[in-house]
This record gives sequence, C-alpha cells and structure tokens, in this order.
Amino acid sequence: MGGGRYRTVARVGVHETEVNRSRFLCALAPAATEDEARGFIAGVRAEHPTASHHCWAYVIGADAAVRKSSDDGEPGGTAGLPMLEMLLRRDVRYAVAVVTRYFGGTKLGAGGLIRAYGGAVGEALDALGTVARERQRLARITVDHGRAGRLENDLRATGRPVRDVAYGADVTIEIGLPEAEVEAFTAWLAGATAGGARFELGGETFGPG
Repeated sequence: MGGGRYRTVARVGVHETEVNRSRFLCALAPAATEDEARGFIAGVRAEHPTASHHCWAYVIGADAAVRKSSDDGEPGGTAGLPMLEMLLRRDVRYAVAVVTRYFGGTKLGAGGLIRAYGGAVGEALDALGTVARERQRLARITVDHGRAGRLENDLRATGRPVRDVAYGADVTIEIGLPEAEVEAFTAWLAGATAGGARFELGGETFGPG
C-alpha cells in the first residue's frame, strides 16, 4: 500500500481451522504497542491452558519496525515465522496473531505445519477483516488557558480526535495527525489561535480506533 497507509485488524476475534484433526484457533487483535500485544498473548494462553501450543506473531509500527514471533515448542521456523510472514504479506501492522493448537494425533510434518499456521492467520484475516489506516504522527499543541477550551472544541469539530489534555502553566493538547496533513494543519492552527499556539511533532502513533 503506498507509504502513507497500512492495514490493521478490524476487530478482536477468533477463527478456527482444522487440519488432519488438529484444531488451530487463530486469535487476532489490533495492538498499539508491544506491551499490548504481549498482554493479548498472555490472555489467550490463560483462556486455553490445555492446548498443545500457543504460537504467536506481532507487527508494531506502520513500517513494521517491530516484528516478533514464537514457535512455542513447534519445530523451529514452522509456526511463528509463517504467521509473521502472512501478516507482512497482507500489509497488516499494529496487530497480533496467536494460533492455539490442539493436537489431533496426526503429525503434519514441517511443510504441513507451515501451511497450517500461515493459513490459519490468512483465513482469520479474511474472516475478521482488515481496515486501511493513515500513518499518523503524534502532535502536541501548547496554548494558554484562555484559548484552550475553544481550540479543543474546534479540534473535535474538525474530526481530530483529542488523545490527551494536560493542564499546567499552559494547556497541552495531544492529537494524532495523518502524515500528509501536517502542513495544512499547521496553517489551520495558526489561524485558529491567531498565532498563539506552539506546535510540536512527535513520533509515529497508532491511528484512531
């Protein structure tokens, strides 16, 4: 997808596939941070304490800066990696996949496992759906108390989700801003506050839910 966009999982959900009597339950969720992804993995483990394996993969960052996976006891490279590759191939970012396997008695062999784990993620993405997102930057606006209330209302009215407001000597408002709109937004802000706002661009952030 062009540099300004990526896809993520549309909603949290689970999709089940069966291969040679082994059950593969793929749980998918959007995740804004590694901590969120790891928390989701731990939750799935706790839900299925008797499963044979919980293999997982996650991708954080619009440019996939963080990508991690685990085979959780399956032969090396047969589970976590094909899961990760499926997420990357589908342009999915800020997402975590956990495939819980209940062994059905028939060994699948390395090729069979790779197809089963990668396929479970692909089928789950099809079943649960993905959504396109704009790459977002975190932006901090600092204004005096007199202007803050009105500016906050203006931001919400123009569809800019306000993420955080901190009151100190001045008021700091945090928003997420699509990369492509930074310049136009800076001009709008100067007009809306008669030049009375300070504007700082931060790092990349996960787009609004």
